[in-house]
Amino acid sequence: MNRNFYFIGIAFFGMINGIFNQLWLIFALLYVKPLAGPLLFGSVSLTLMFASLMVSTATVIVGGIPAAIYERATGASESNNVSLWIWLAGTALLALPAVGNFLQIGL
Repeated sequence: MNRNFYFIGIAFFGMINGIFNQLWLIFALLYVKPLAGPLLFGSVSLTLMFASLMVSTATVIVGGIPAAIYERATGASESNNVSLWIWLAGTALLALPAVGNFLQIGL
């Protein structure tokens, strides 16, 4: 499979978790509001979007940790299909709590 499809899937699951995972979104919003609130002009909607972006980014990073461990263990110099599958599966597992809200609300 083309590597771009893996990256699209990883970004998709990260986006789903960032937008629809209410628990992590509220958690990130609580920490973003005092830190980035003045930088975002005190706008709650901008702060919410920034918190959503942080959750999406964290999902992609945490989902990639098992793939990085696999690459380190096998001594691979760059990502291959197996490590990309591990990364995709990791982000999909992290996005599981948000899938219900995504299917109910939709994009």
